[in-house]
Amino acid sequence: MNLSPPPGRIYLLRHAKSGWATPGQRDFDRGLDDEGYAEAEIVTDRAADKGYRPDLVISSTAVRCRETAKAVRRAFPGDLEFRFIDELYNCPTDTYFEILATLSNIESVLMIGHNPAIEEILGELIGPTALGEAVPEGYPTAGFAVIDHAGEPIPDSRHSWRLTDFLAR
Repeated sequence: MNLSPPPGRIYLLRHAKSGWATPGQRDFDRGLDDEGYAEAEIVTDRAADKGYRPDLVISSTAVRCRETAKAVRRAFPGDLEFRFIDELYNCPTDTYFEILATLSNIESVLMIGHNPAIEEILGELIGPTALGEAVPEGYPTAGFAVIDHAGEPIPDSRHSWRLTDFLAR
């Protein structure tokens, strides 16, 4: 994927584990369950402990993403801009890339969203081989990918992004 100019770093965070919908409840309105709250706190605290910090957080407006974003806000206190975007709910990867392409003067961005889009974005950035090695059983809830722009395509790859780290509970 060609983002010009690209941010130096993209963080991808799949929302934490959510509860099942109650009768009559929209999927959009499902919140985190107890395990999800715990995994969101654990993963975001680990990211902060490792020195990862986005300049901007962009999140789906779905309840489970907003609740995951609250864990991000607690892990990274201080002046951190959050943008909540309706279009990130149940969208194709193109929507994420269109949003990324609008960013200028942003060195690092954290995107909080849903599968399958989050896993597909990671695959488009780093390639299918690296994706399979990073998440052989699929992108887990509260999975936190750290992807850096390599400048030029990585040897033996057409991709110019590198998976630097992947945190999961």
